[in-house]
Amino acid sequence: MAKRGTPQISSRKQPQQARSTDLVAAILTAAVQVLEQEGATRFTTARVAEKAGVSIGSLYQYFPNKAAILFQLQSDEWRRTVEMMQRMLEDVRRPPLERLRRLVLAFIQSECEEADIRGALNDAAPLYRDALEARRGKAAVQQAFRTFMKEALPHAAEERRLSAGDLILTTLNSAGKQFSESSRTAAEIETYASAMSDMFCAYLREIA
Repeated sequence: MAKRGTPQISSRKQPQQARSTDLVAAILTAAVQVLEQEGATRFTTARVAEKAGVSIGSLYQYFPNKAAILFQLQSDEWRRTVEMMQRMLEDVRRPPLERLRRLVLAFIQSECEEADIRGALNDAAPLYRDALEARRGKAAVQQAFRTFMKEALPHAAEERRLSAGDLILTTLNSAGKQFSESSRTAAEIETYASAMSDMFCAYLREIA
C-alpha cells in the first residue's frame, strides 16, 4: 500500500511585481477572515478565493492548496514573534530582567489580540507541524532566547541555562495560550503578565 504523502506547503511561486504582491496580500487577508469566520475545519481554497475576489486559478498560481495558505499565515506569525523577541531581548540599553518583563507583557498581549486566528492555526497544525520550515521557525525562536539566557545567567553552567530557558519558554507559550482562550481586558493582561514576570525573575535570581 502506498504511503500517503505530505501535502506541499511551500508557495508555488513568489510575487515579483507590485500587482502580484497585492494579489498575494489580498489572498492572505481573505484567508484570515475565512479562518476567523469558518474555522480550520471549513477552511477551503474556494472560500478564500471568493472572499478575496479572485479566481481559483489566480490563487493556485501562488498557493497549491489550503495547507500552503495556512503555512504562510503561520510562517508570518512565527516571523513576527521572532522579530519581537529579538528586538526586546537584544535591547542592551535595559538590564536582562527588565527585558524579560517587557517580553512577557508583549507576548501575552499578542496572544490575546490574535487568539482567534492562532486558535484556528493550531487546529490546522497537523498539516504542517513536521515540515522543515516549521522546525526552522521554532528553532529561530529558541535560539533567540538561548542567546539572551547566556547574558542573563553568564556564570551558570550551560546545561542549567538551557534547562532554565526551555522551562521559561515552554511556560510562557503554554500559559499564554491558555490565558488567551478567554476575552481579557488590558488590566487583566497587565496583571497576569506582571505575575508571570515576577515568577520568572525570581527563578533566574535563584539560579544566578
